[in-house]
Amino acid sequence: MFTGLIEEIGKVTKIVKGSTSFQFTIQAKTVLSDLKLGDSIATNGACLTVVHFSNDTFTVDIMSETVRLTTFNQLKIGELVNLERALRLSDRLDGHLVSGHIDGVGKIIERKQDDIATLLKIEAPKDLLGKMLSKGSIAIDGISLTLVDVTPNFFQVSIIPHTSNETTLLKKQIGQYVNLETDMIGKYVLRFLHHDTKETNKPGKTPSSLNMEFLAANGFL
Repeated sequence: MFTGLIEEIGKVTKIVKGSTSFQFTIQAKTVLSDLKLGDSIATNGACLTVVHFSNDTFTVDIMSETVRLTTFNQLKIGELVNLERALRLSDRLDGHLVSGHIDGVGKIIERKQDDIATLLKIEAPKDLLGKMLSKGSIAIDGISLTLVDVTPNFFQVSIIPHTSNETTLLKKQIGQYVNLETDMIGKYVLRFLHHDTKETNKPGKTPSSLNMEFLAANGFL
């Protein structure tokens, strides 16, 4: 489990390609503190297991399913990545709950300045956009951000200078792709509502009081 608060920016120093998988070696410093084999590090938002490490690098394996759902097949040696160690139960949760399981990728389609902030528009698959709502949470390349707007074709986020300085997000160009993870709690709610609707439609079932109106009235939306 992660928070979406990036601890440092690492650099890819080695890529070993398998038939459908990858192995990355990444130069880092902060996340290597008290690191052990088998620990998890969110790399551009994806939870990856450390299989080897040295004084200034760590190595992770990336299976074919992760390659399919992420931007990792586009990474090159020398590229910068966002890094975060797994959350401790004693830590403050300053971002939002992030599982490190990427739902899919989005494409940056617009960037413009709004006073001190930078607004990004990101095109995303419709099934992912359906799990987002304005003022809700989204993890982009592992960065916890608040959704400013959600439309049928894209969503928008606002990047403050601190996030710009401490992450790789504004180093990306228009047309580049980013990893996306939608809000974990929202996914569970949508799954439950979908399942509940199917059960209610069965003969003899009593309609449930849990619906979108109930959630909105009680502050969940």
